[in-house]
Amino acid sequence: MRPICIAPGLEYAQATGGTKERNTRLENMCWRIWNLARQKKQLEEKEAQRNAKRHLERERGHREAVADMSEDLSEGEKGDVVNDLSSHCESNKGRLPRTSSGDALETWASQQKGKKLYIVLISLHGLIRGENMELGRDSDTGGQVKYVVELARALGSMPGVYRVDLFTRQVSSPDVDWSYGEPTEMLPPLHSEGLMDEMGESSGAYIVRIPFGPREKYIPKELLWPHIPEFVDGALSHIIQMSKVLGEQIGNGHPVWPAAIHGHYADAGDSAALLSGALNVPMLFTGHSLGRDKLEQLLRQGRLSRDEIDSTYKIFRRIEAEELSLDASEMVITSTRQEIDEQWRLYDAFDPILERKIRARVKRNVSCYGRFMPRTVVIPPGMEFHHIVPNEGDIDTEIEANEDGSSPDPPIWAEVMRFFQNPRKPMILALARPDPKKNLTTLVKAFGECRPLRELANLTLIMGNRDNIDEMSGMNASLLLSILKLIDKYDLYGQVAYPKHHKQSEVPDIYRLAAKTKGVFINPAFIEPFGLTLIEAAAHGLPIVATKNGGPVDIHRVLDNGLLVDPHDQQSIADALLRLVAEKNLWVKCRANGLKNIHLFSWPEHCKTYLSRIAGCKPRQPSWLRNNDDDDENSELESPSDSLRDIHDLSLNLKFSFDGDKNESIENADSTFDSETRRSKLETAVLMSSKLAAKTATKPGSATDKGDLGAGKFPALRRRKNMYVIAVDCAANAELSEVIRKIFGALEKEMAEGSVGFILATSFNINEILSFLSSERLSPIDFDAFICNSGGDLYYSSPHSEENPFVIDLYYHSHIEYRWGGEGLRKTLVRWAASITENRDGKEEQIVVEDEATSADYCYSFKVLKPGSVPPLKELRKQMRIQALRCHVVYCQDGSKIKVVPVLSSRSQALRYIYLRWGMELSKVVVFVGENGDTDYEGLLGGIHKSVVLTGVCSGDSSSVNYAAQRSYSLGDVVYYDSPNIARTRQAQDFTSADIRASLEELLSLQGLKS
Repeated sequence: MRPICIAPGLEYAQATGGTKERNTRLENMCWRIWNLARQKKQLEEKEAQRNAKRHLERERGHREAVADMSEDLSEGEKGDVVNDLSSHCESNKGRLPRTSSGDALETWASQQKGKKLYIVLISLHGLIRGENMELGRDSDTGGQVKYVVELARALGSMPGVYRVDLFTRQVSSPDVDWSYGEPTEMLPPLHSEGLMDEMGESSGAYIVRIPFGPREKYIPKELLWPHIPEFVDGALSHIIQMSKVLGEQIGNGHPVWPAAIHGHYADAGDSAALLSGALNVPMLFTGHSLGRDKLEQLLRQGRLSRDEIDSTYKIFRRIEAEELSLDASEMVITSTRQEIDEQWRLYDAFDPILERKIRARVKRNVSCYGRFMPRTVVIPPGMEFHHIVPNEGDIDTEIEANEDGSSPDPPIWAEVMRFFQNPRKPMILALARPDPKKNLTTLVKAFGECRPLRELANLTLIMGNRDNIDEMSGMNASLLLSILKLIDKYDLYGQVAYPKHHKQSEVPDIYRLAAKTKGVFINPAFIEPFGLTLIEAAAHGLPIVATKNGGPVDIHRVLDNGLLVDPHDQQSIADALLRLVAEKNLWVKCRANGLKNIHLFSWPEHCKTYLSRIAGCKPRQPSWLRNNDDDDENSELESPSDSLRDIHDLSLNLKFSFDGDKNESIENADSTFDSETRRSKLETAVLMSSKLAAKTATKPGSATDKGDLGAGKFPALRRRKNMYVIAVDCAANAELSEVIRKIFGALEKEMAEGSVGFILATSFNINEILSFLSSERLSPIDFDAFICNSGGDLYYSSPHSEENPFVIDLYYHSHIEYRWGGEGLRKTLVRWAASITENRDGKEEQIVVEDEATSADYCYSFKVLKPGSVPPLKELRKQMRIQALRCHVVYCQDGSKIKVVPVLSSRSQALRYIYLRWGMELSKVVVFVGENGDTDYEGLLGGIHKSVVLTGVCSGDSSSVNYAAQRSYSLGDVVYYDSPNIARTRQAQDFTSADIRASLEELLSLQGLKS
């Protein structure tokens, strides 16, 4: 075979070409690196500018709020408030003011006898069940799942608590175990001694699974947001039914409402806020991990832009849910002080300095000028210790005992020890899911690069459960592969264990094995909100090494059973582990300290503190049921509103009374308290009048007018089979009138039968509605109810008075008035409106002015003279939150009006109120909306009711307002347009009544409507 000869010139050309190609690639790589660095610097500069702007806004808002509350605090009050903010303060003894003796706990328990509380907990994401929890299966099924299940079980065993419901999502997917599809699961108490006498038919703790979202699909928490209204409606139905059941058992026939609704994490906080507003009961919130903190961490890493972060994590929707939770909560429960000082203070709705000032004024019975701040309370999670007996022996004596046949080793021991060449060495134990923020790669590097540590100890990594790495989520699989590569890099075979499977019931055995080998437990997370595994490890006699960022600081201050490290300092981690493994005296001291003080973290202690804090919340419940004689839900003959037409004149007089008080009473420093007293008396007057009217009212069936179809004692909507809500936000009255007539035409047959009713839900006030109906030749009695002022007022039609065809529901006002700022809020809004100006010909002209004519007691109205020039809604909402003013801001009527109503009121919440009070089934409600609407539009498209979108009506093209800019998140994050409960009219523009009826047939909302 002849050799191939290459000409010298060709060889030179190839060599030169290769060099040029390498140079070109190197140049391109340098360019890319420079460009990425430039982009990162630009992002950092933008973020710095954004943070500086936010800081200035907070400072300005804080100054304005403090200026309104200008009275100084005395030194004594300052001291009291600071001490009250957190009892976890200076010393080990003072950090946990819990009962440390069994006698004191028994004394407290005896004081609770006779109480029968109903408590609701909510935790939506992940897979939740009482036994064999699959912790670590995915990023949603972690420590929070274990915490809420154990909290529910512990509360259900406490004296004074009758029932605890833990709400979560029902998942009937073939990808998960069948048990997650069971509607209800009882959580039996761990020790039932002495509880049997107090047990009742429905008492105890339960997991209640509410179906919402895709029925046969398990989805991550980031995709749950559009389905939350559906959960709220399902949970509301369950609570109403349970309150009646408990009323029969322990309430002498009167409904027993939840003492508190406690949301866990942002999605549950959002749900709890809506449920709290719908039921008018207190809300509690625990964040577990917070969106603003996560956003800052991700931005510091520089790998993703803000838009990319939001696309992946729906972070801005999460942050808004956390802000709303702060608006609505009576109390925010945290595990550590660090969470308050470094994480919650990032939020617009919380300021620890302003909280302190407001609390001091409340203690002195001084007006706060409409400002409210949730109370922050540090209550570390608890743990069950009664089944734990710390071992005093070591691994050698255990092996000898087992050789004698006394007791077999737990199976998980063999599963772990098969990895080790020398299983007798002390075990360094880490127990966390494979998540980058848990910092497990730094731990493996620290272990691999410290030869003395490798010679003295083994490393065990319990990283959830897995079958195949390729089947894991991308982030978890990537981290696990990184750890396996590090094990190979440092040749750690025989020194590191990483079992694929373990049961939740085997975790105590894993701790026990580590303690037997005189090992150490480590939590090296970058930030740990609390660190429940540190408590578990200490209970089994393991010293700890933990991150110095977050909850472990508080735990270490109480237990003093280990060392804290900088999670970013690899050498610091290695040194701390080596100290505890090598210095036996230090190991023994840390073990003894942990066992000595661990009782401070028991579940009974936690629940005692928890229930004591709930007892400090002001009790609230549906307003018309405050008097024990009322029971309009159970008996038509005993309703406090039996004859609305007979108390019509009185209700209007009371409204005038409120109007008259509005401008003068709140000026007084004690106005809040006087106002409540007057309102209570007025409500009692309404109640007594209604009962008097009920005695003289005509019998049901005697009335002949429309609206009294045989049951004259209730609003007509109580007797309808189906309700249709017209919530179309047309800019022109003529367009709205045309829509109404087409809807009436689509349901002409059912209207003649009297089986359907209509509700008009709008931003108009009642006078504007009357004017609209008159000008468009519509009758008030065409509608059963009117939701006015964007949810600030509720009226019913009254066919018995031509002069006054509307009856106001004063109980609705009592229902929504929670945290209403009154005159203090109005003054701040007027100041804000005065600051919105535009320079025209050298003169500053105001473009937002107060509209006193359309304002009401629970709705402040403002005219927008130039809709395109006002700041977006999210900016106004932020400014109000910074000043501790809680309200719901709505831009409406094509941006020409701004309505400000109570924080938990809206048109969609008003529908839930009607369901609660009058039994209007939400599943039989159809809401008509346009393609766009007021900024509370999104709330009308979710839930178990049906929605019909009228194509071409209120389209964004014709609007003068950019609705997308009003929210901090996209509408797609909160509205599930593929829902089977949403239909659209097929005709693009000039749809007809027939098109509407076809859409209703598609939704199957009317029996017999579809052939």
